This record gives sequence, structure tokens and C-alpha cells, in this order.
Amino acid sequence: MMPVVREFRLPDLGEGLTGAEVVRWMVEVGEVIAVDQPVVEVETAKAVVEVPCPYGGVVTARYGEEGEEIAVGAPLVTVAVAGAPASAERGSDGPSSSLGETVERPLVGYGVAETGKGGRRRRVGAGAASGAVAPVAPAAPVAVAPAVVAGAAGPAVLPVISPLVRRLAREQGVDLAALTGSGPDGLIMRADVERAVAAKVATPTAASVAVPAAAPSAAVQEGVVPLRGLRKAVAEKLSRSHREIPAATCWVDADATELMALRRQLNATPGPKVSVLALLARICTVALARFPELNSSVTEDGSGIVRHAAVHLGFAAQGERGLVVPVVRDAQARSTEQLGEELGRLTEAARSGSLTPAELTGGTFTLNNYGVFGVDGSTPILNHPEAAMLGVGRIVAKPWVHGGELAVREVTQLSFTFDHRVCDGGTAGGFLRFVADCVEQPGMLLRQL
Repeated sequence: MMPVVREFRLPDLGEGLTGAEVVRWMVEVGEVIAVDQPVVEVETAKAVVEVPCPYGGVVTARYGEEGEEIAVGAPLVTVAVAGAPASAERGSDGPSSSLGETVERPLVGYGVAETGKGGRRRRVGAGAASGAVAPVAPAAPVAVAPAVVAGAAGPAVLPVISPLVRRLAREQGVDLAALTGSGPDGLIMRADVERAVAAKVATPTAASVAVPAAAPSAAVQEGVVPLRGLRKAVAEKLSRSHREIPAATCWVDADATELMALRRQLNATPGPKVSVLALLARICTVALARFPELNSSVTEDGSGIVRHAAVHLGFAAQGERGLVVPVVRDAQARSTEQLGEELGRLTEAARSGSLTPAELTGGTFTLNNYGVFGVDGSTPILNHPEAAMLGVGRIVAKPWVHGGELAVREVTQLSFTFDHRVCDGGTAGGFLRFVADCVEQPGMLLRQL
């Protein structure tokens, strides 16, 4: 039986995404691939993911260059499947394996794909003309995103923390093989690449010595930077929020001295450490139980308000792709320690660029701790379609009247932005005042738990 060419199209990656940008091709034309082997790395508006191909065989074509956007449903690769029966060509019996039998293989779900399923890459030589496909030896699984570098003894796998670190190295001309990773077991981190880039800039070359001292070391490139991936998604979402939501903001200063003392007391006992963010998250869940109308969103047509039973708490986190909002599911059902553990896990995933689309969507309320940037206040745009967001500024020592006397206290500014369609100022003010009271007197939380 002759080989059958199967076309693999970019699948629906979920959450309403309509396309993805090609970050890196993981296969070459003429290469033998196994079923479910990742063939391309793409960046969506939510995350960087590896896309596995459900067909095993020889890659005959690729579609799209790195940096190009591919629409959902558009061709990605074509694969010559050896010895496929006629029914496979019609697509009625599912994808075919590289050994010729027809198998039912569902496409691996979106997210970061497993790296150990793909076979060792081989190009097809003279055997390709006859339709024979060479067997593929299984590759050893790698726990982190690998970077393959050719060497004298064959390909070497370099442990790299994320695909974005590999891309940074490519863009800056850094040889990953020459780096010693600072992470666990030699894992190459973003900081390692940045240090290598800084070293290249600091080390004078023969060409740079010949440049007169008055000449600038680097010229600013004027031009248009295209909005792509996460930046494009953020721009569209914020623009929509600003157009559709009549938002208002109120704020209040709060004495956080007792809250910080409580945190120190909790962390002095055995067990997981409790972060300020975890305490604020607990305060938010209690406050939303008291003011449930703020855990809501307005329907698409603006004709009604959807009240959410569960609190899916989003929080702002700085990642390699920019500012993202991971979501803690069912925050109201978690203890303070459990909130802290989940917040920590999602924060690390944001830093490494490994958040999945599911972890970045579905929030019902957002907690924005912009105090980590060293600022006191902000009037943020709401995270559409959510109806409210609590902002927390830096906690800093300030003169404060306490117990009728002037004292130095740890003070923070709380801001609350809300959709004026779901409530009036009295409800918003009541929510913010309750939060401030819990910050100033955290023992109040015992009445609510």
C-alpha cells in the first residue's frame, strides 16, 4: 500500500482563541515523527504551548514561519503515513500509525505537552521513494523544556526552564551550550541568559575598539512594533473593558500594623509560610461572602447580571510574557495555607511561562497587589467581564494617629474599582470599609469563619 499524506491543522486550543503565533518549529521537512510528537511551539493570547501531531510518519511540508500567526483550522504540517488503508485517506477510521494500522488516537490536550513522547528525529533517505518509513527509536524523557544542540557525540539535550528562555537566547545570539545553569541540576534560567547578554555587551571587541568614543553604542530603532500574542490580547481586553464598563474607584488608607504582626506570628510556628497576598486573599473571600453582588458580571447583551456562587480569585502576577492574571479556583473553599500554596504555585508558573490557558481564565474577582512595584495607589481598568477589583498599595511606615497619639505605623492604601451597573457607591464603600477593618483588626475574620 502506498503512503497517504495526512494534513494536520492547528486545533482549537480552547477558551475562544482564534489563532496562534509560531514560536519555534520542532520538526523539519523529511523528518520521521511518532504519533503525538510535538511538532511546533506556538504562542497564544494565553500561554506558550507545544502542539502534538496525531499522525506518525514523514513530514512532507510545514506551513508558517516563526513569528507568523496561524489561524485555528489552518494547515500546520502534512505527514506521509506509510501503508495507510484507503479508509484512512477518507479520514473515517481515525489517524494511522507509522506502522500502517489504523488507530484511534485523540489529540493531546492543550497546555505544555509531554516532552518524552516524540521519537528520535531521523530524515528519510532513499527509502522514502518506496514509501518505507524507518523505525524511530524512543527518546529519553526530559523533565524540562529541552534545547537540542548538535555535538561531536550526537545531539545533546540542554535543560532550559522554558521555551521563552530559548527564544531569548536565539534572539540575543547566546550559545546555550556555553552556559552553566544556575537552577537545580544545572537548569538554565532566564537570569543565566541575561547575564551572558550583559557580559557580551560589557566585553569590548575588536570592532568596538575602532569606534570613536563619541559614537553611540546603540541606536534607538524607530518603527512600529506589532501587537501580538499576549500583548494583543491584553490591549483588546482592556479596550473593551474601558468601552463597555462604567467603572468607578474609591480608596481608603488602612493601618496594616496588626495584619503584619499576625503574619509574623503565623510564620513563627511550624508549617507553610503565609504570605501577605494569602492573607489579603482570605479577606477578599470573606468580604465577598458579605457582599455577594460584587462577585458577578454583566451578561454579553447587558440585559442582566450573573451572580457567581464560587469565588475564582484572579491576581496580578509578573511573568516572562508580561503581566498575567492567574486564577485560584474556588478560593472561598480554601484555608489560608491552601490559598498561599496555590498562589505560590501559580506565581512560579507565571515566572517560568508555564501557565496553561485554563489557569488564566474564568476569574470572577481580581486582587491586584501593585505595592510590589513600590507604588501607593492606582485606578486600574477592570478585568472584563468581572465587576470588581481590589487594589493594594505598598505597606510602608508612616506617621499615624493610633490610640489618640501620633505613632509610626505600617500603612497601606486600598483602592476598589467596580462596575457601577452591578451596585451603587454604598455597596462598594461598604465592601472597601469591611476590607480595611479586617486589615486593621484581623481578629474580625474569626467572626466570619
